[in-house]
Amino acid sequence: MLGVDVGGTFTDVVGIEDGRIQVTKVPSDRAHPEVSVIEGVRVLGGAGKSTFNHASTVGLNSVITRRLPKVAFLATEGHRDILDFGRTWRPLEAQTDPHWRRSFGDAARPLVPRYLRREVRERKLADGSTLIQLDEAQVRAELEVLARCQVDGIAVCLINAYVDASHEVRVRQLVAEVLGPELPCSISSEVSPLAKEYARASTTVVDVFMKLIYSKYTDELIDGLRGVGFEGDVNFADSAAMLMSSDYALEHPFRLVFSGPAAGTVSCAHLGSLIGDGELLCCDVGGTSCDISVVSDGAPFVNTTFELEHDLIINSLSNEVVSLGAGGGSLIAINEAGEITVGPGSAGADPGPACYGKGGTQPTVTDACVLIGILDPAAFLGGGMPLDADLSRAAFEGLDSPFDLGERVDYAYRMTLNNIAEGVVDIAIRHGLDPRDYSLVAYGAAGPMLLPAILDVVHARRVIVPPHPGLFSALGLLSSDLVYSDNRSAYVVLGDDTAERVDEVFRAMEDGLLARIGSDRADVRITRTLDACLVGQTWETPFVPVPEGTITGAQIPEIIENFHQVYEKRFGNRFDGFPVQGITYRVQVAVPTEKVTYPTLEPGGDVEPKPSRLVTLRYLGGADTECGEFQRESLLAGQRVVGPAIIREALSTTHLPAGQVAIVGSLGELIIERTTTSSSTASTNGGQR
Repeated sequence: MLGVDVGGTFTDVVGIEDGRIQVTKVPSDRAHPEVSVIEGVRVLGGAGKSTFNHASTVGLNSVITRRLPKVAFLATEGHRDILDFGRTWRPLEAQTDPHWRRSFGDAARPLVPRYLRREVRERKLADGSTLIQLDEAQVRAELEVLARCQVDGIAVCLINAYVDASHEVRVRQLVAEVLGPELPCSISSEVSPLAKEYARASTTVVDVFMKLIYSKYTDELIDGLRGVGFEGDVNFADSAAMLMSSDYALEHPFRLVFSGPAAGTVSCAHLGSLIGDGELLCCDVGGTSCDISVVSDGAPFVNTTFELEHDLIINSLSNEVVSLGAGGGSLIAINEAGEITVGPGSAGADPGPACYGKGGTQPTVTDACVLIGILDPAAFLGGGMPLDADLSRAAFEGLDSPFDLGERVDYAYRMTLNNIAEGVVDIAIRHGLDPRDYSLVAYGAAGPMLLPAILDVVHARRVIVPPHPGLFSALGLLSSDLVYSDNRSAYVVLGDDTAERVDEVFRAMEDGLLARIGSDRADVRITRTLDACLVGQTWETPFVPVPEGTITGAQIPEIIENFHQVYEKRFGNRFDGFPVQGITYRVQVAVPTEKVTYPTLEPGGDVEPKPSRLVTLRYLGGADTECGEFQRESLLAGQRVVGPAIIREALSTTHLPAGQVAIVGSLGELIIERTTTSSSTASTNGGQR
């Protein structure tokens, strides 16, 4: 098996052959991301591998940077500006800012310029009946305009099309007649047949973008994989890190846009199940960002929608991941007040941190860690990419600041830790969690060198550094099942008289998915849920369990009780006297696949590990600290490393502050706990209270 996670700075590739885990890390090529993937597969060897599982930020980065094809949007007459209005929600920090504008509005960087948003004369009512017939001559005239504009694709979202799709289907036929059948055209009734027009519209527009971006990318990727000897199945991960075959994924590729960050959460949940820890705060600190997510009761926290930017909604199941501009490549600068700032801007892979020697002149977190001594310039990326500490020093000395070099490095390092700690605590508070009940999982290339120092700041139970932390998200792609899903909206008040309608909706989705994958019900795992509300509410309670089999009046009370239980768990109250209305019905068909296993380490007995050498850490708190350096591959199960210490491996470095101990687990994981009850650990070793 092969797993690939394409990030903004590095492309991580993991291979499993005969139970052995092989890893490599290749700098990402932003212009041609498939080149980095193919190079990583070539290094590990593609011949003989049966499966290639892929997650990428290619689509996400294209939307964020607006490097997008020219796409048109067709809406019901009077609704062309729905993409500009959004939900009219402001972020908290902009509530009183008269100059604030949404990032994708017409006054900023619209996904679809207004002249490419055209109106269609038609109208369906909420019950599916027709108020205004589709004016085909008017549609053809609008399409002729778009032909002259040379658009690359078209998104269609008509009012109430999720109830009756006939007008949208006919518009797509007209697009094929006027602009040609090869032009990508997405219609909302197939992409996202759900209520609430704006989210359906934005999802459909992003789907067209992803079709244009991923179709070319996938063709070049598969051709490249065949060129290095890989002949197996190619699967893509969706925004919840569930796998699907590449051809199925490309039918509605909007589901792929957030796949990269989601894979790490699944990897954490899988490792947690193996070591008996289902309460995890997951922190993926890479070169560009820190992605934070939650695993509770052994399962990731899943949302029914997510935002690419504020109020830019995508209707897709997704692991909830919050990204901070805090990573190894985060830029360190001096603001107008003379204060040291870290992020959110990043040096990326090109030019990268100053120490890369690729032309970067502004210092980064990586440069700070080089000067402190946490990173060994000669051992970076297993020695494959030596770093230049003199360039790091020159970058810090180039800052316009009254602080001396040591203070600049120390303050920048502390600010980085503070930013990450604040993000972790915010996520815990948002979910109503007590961090003392959770383990902090440190992964990503920069996670293990930063997160142990914030243990006493966030008050987590312990820090877990998994095996191969620098490529742990890619391992998540080898920890998931193939999953095919469908969803539909139908406003139905649950009762004996509506059981047949509910059953009809679920049966249609299940039969369609099973026919699609050619499997029998006995060979797969089918999960049914619905999003419902109390009659009169304008928001839904998602993921209410629905029993298997035929839905009759006998099952309706069970579904209603399931709703009240989920509602009470989420909101702390239940209202049994109110009727319950089903809104969105969801089916997932999971095909079990082989998953990654971690080899068991040989027990170390009573033998204490010996450091390979002593290293000096500078600038932390103003005093130099001497600590032992250990090689992770030489550590055995049960052995203990007492801080301060550095634990090195080919693609990551773990920094263990004083007052902490790392215990080696049976699967090679490092369990980092406190050796003292003192609250001074973080401030003494680079944290900030």
